Amino acid sequence: MKIIRLDPQTDADALLELVGSTRLGNRIMREKMACELYFIKDLRTPAANILKQDALSIGAELAVEKDTILCKDEKIDAVLIVNDKQRKILSRKERVQPFGLKRLAKVLAEHQPFKTTMPAIMGVINANEDSFYAGSRFRGEAALDQIVRMIEEGAEIIDVGGVSSRPGSIPVSEEEELLRIRPVVDLIAAEGLTAKARFSIDSYAPGPIAYALERGFSIVNDITGLKNDRVCEIAGANGAEVVIMHMQNNPTTMQINPEYAHVITDIDRFFEERLEKAARYGIDDLMLDVGIGFGKLLEDNLMLIKHLGHFHHFGKPLLIGASRKSMIDMVVPAPVEERLPGTLALHLKAVEEGASVIRCHDVKAHYQAFKIAQALRETLI
Repeated sequence: MKIIRLDPQTDADALLELVGSTRLGNRIMREKMACELYFIKDLRTPAANILKQDALSIGAELAVEKDTILCKDEKIDAVLIVNDKQRKILSRKERVQPFGLKRLAKVLAEHQPFKTTMPAIMGVINANEDSFYAGSRFRGEAALDQIVRMIEEGAEIIDVGGVSSRPGSIPVSEEEELLRIRPVVDLIAAEGLTAKARFSIDSYAPGPIAYALERGFSIVNDITGLKNDRVCEIAGANGAEVVIMHMQNNPTTMQINPEYAHVITDIDRFFEERLEKAARYGIDDLMLDVGIGFGKLLEDNLMLIKHLGHFHHFGKPLLIGASRKSMIDMVVPAPVEERLPGTLALHLKAVEEGASVIRCHDVKAHYQAFKIAQALRETLI
């Protein structure tokens, strides 16, 4: 007999198929194989005691402070530990319970297991001279050459922008932005590149967005998360996919003492509001971006990447763009030119958490890293 301890992220379906388990057996056992953790803040103590008993009754667990049963404190923090099957059962149990547990039941019902897959790579082209990374700045024919290179290296999406959104940057007029992006957009259209990859316009200004969409672009990457009603109208009328990104304040002020009650729940609320707005304008095709570096402290950025899987309950693809950002320098001091290793570490973790699209400057390095990670995931025993 040989016993091998396996990586808990091993593909459960493939593993069960390997041992010859039946389809019904696969479904039952798969639900028991992955442990899920839920941190519950400010849980009322009567609710905690009910939830503790319900969890224990089905083989799950709720970690709480030792005196919770005495209800000395009005509220406590807790950690719920369940597998997929237990989560579904507990969701049904808590629907009829008081003290706010109905809301917990709804959350547990919404959160579904996600599977790590090979993400789409979004390459960055900046048609301006003040983006934070000089290696992303291209004009005219040079931009066209870089776009072709990125597609050959594995990019499925190319994101073109004409205005810097780095911390402290100053906005420009729509007219100036259009002057910057127009030559690149026109070259892309003339060369028929929209048949080889998808193109995204990185803008929150109606004029440049309309210009790009009319010439074959199909994605609006809006750092203001559909704040402008006119952008909503243009995106809806053109059937564009929209990236809803979260940003606190604006690029000029966003890094001046950013503060959250809790960064994950605050962004959760933001996405709920903007998804409702998108629906009012007939925008159905959406991606969500938590906005790494846009009005966040280092701790906020790390938390959002580490727990990115939380946002899967919206049922939308998740986009992450941490490429060469200053959060890397805050952990290990490095100039922007030397932040590729840190970028790959952050993006590999984001993919592990279910990110569907990775926005980056270094397409070739990312494609290689993601293919190797995919090969590791697909390796069994």
